[in-house]
Amino acid sequence: MAKTPPTQETRLAGEAGAAPARAADALETLAAQLAATAVERDRLGGHAAAERELIRASGLLRLSVPTAYGGAGADWSTVLAAVRRLAEVDSALAHVFGFHHLQVAGVLLYGTPEQHAYFLGPTVERGLFWGNALNPLDRRVVARAELDGYRIDGVKSFSSGSVGSDLLTFSAWHKPSETALIAALPTGAQGITVNPDWDAFGQRQTDSGTVRFDHVRLESVHVLQAPGVEPTARATLRSQVAQLIMTNLYLGIARGALQEARRYVREDARPWFAAGVQRHADDPYVQERFGEFWLRVQAAQALADLAGLKLDAALARGPSVTAGERGEVAVAGAQAKVLAHRAALEVGSELFDVTGASSTASRHGYDRYWRNARVHTLHDPVAYKIRDLGRYALLDQIPEPTAYS
Repeated sequence: MAKTPPTQETRLAGEAGAAPARAADALETLAAQLAATAVERDRLGGHAAAERELIRASGLLRLSVPTAYGGAGADWSTVLAAVRRLAEVDSALAHVFGFHHLQVAGVLLYGTPEQHAYFLGPTVERGLFWGNALNPLDRRVVARAELDGYRIDGVKSFSSGSVGSDLLTFSAWHKPSETALIAALPTGAQGITVNPDWDAFGQRQTDSGTVRFDHVRLESVHVLQAPGVEPTARATLRSQVAQLIMTNLYLGIARGALQEARRYVREDARPWFAAGVQRHADDPYVQERFGEFWLRVQAAQALADLAGLKLDAALARGPSVTAGERGEVAVAGAQAKVLAHRAALEVGSELFDVTGASSTASRHGYDRYWRNARVHTLHDPVAYKIRDLGRYALLDQIPEPTAYS
């Protein structure tokens, strides 16, 4: 009999057995802790310092770090399952958590073995939190060669997880080569200033402010990708890691919205007088809408799980992974992201059609699902994902590797 392919949730449970404090149990404990204050924190915004310490204490920051450096050595399907689970209750902190692991992936994919040890050993030993200032579309941060290193100056926007981070991955534009340098430094390095000025109407606690670099010195060990260096097919998988983190954020939001709408309809909502039923959950129109929600989430989840497995397979190929194999990961990721994008926005906004007027009370905070999805799904236009899928379906053309595809 053929075995049923593992879902991301079952893969996470399997990973748990390898960790001293079972990863699955730690994840559920953390999710409960974040859920307890999520509505109020979403309303207030700002830096969730205490909650970041809960993430640190959970031990889950080491999930993606290889065992050679003291980490759990989890595959990406496992890490993405954790992002998804946290996003069900708190998509902002799931974003911070996911982007921590994205920076770990960047070190592994761009860095040398010496850099892996230099950055990842302390990450585990000291429980360090990574932040991101790599936004490739913002070229205001520039790199100038100086002796055997570089000087970095400028400002970088949309720096997710930068506030309160210990280490920071960033990019800087190198004008002579017309290419980007990618590097990592301690966030507290001289000349780095992190500004907590994120003010979007959603994802309010993602610590995505601006980072200023004032004459910051880079040594060779800090440079993960030097200017003018063409990244390998394997290194370009970093963008696919990023895209699948976002996909699972959106999917987690959709799942969280669906779960909370289900609870409200079953426990709190009253039936419409014309429905002729005693329970709101027995209204056939409500049931039809839940069927639609379920289909959207299930379809997105199936494709997200498939994309995670394809990413794992490509990474397992190591330096041998080809451009074509990398392209297949990008196709799988694009189709998953489109459906997760739609599911998050649609379920997050349409849940009010089944929960009713009383569910709009601010104490429930149900508007956060749509607001958080709407802000984050604007990261890169989904229309270009659909265009890439159209080119693949029509012309057998795989997506060109970029920071977004």
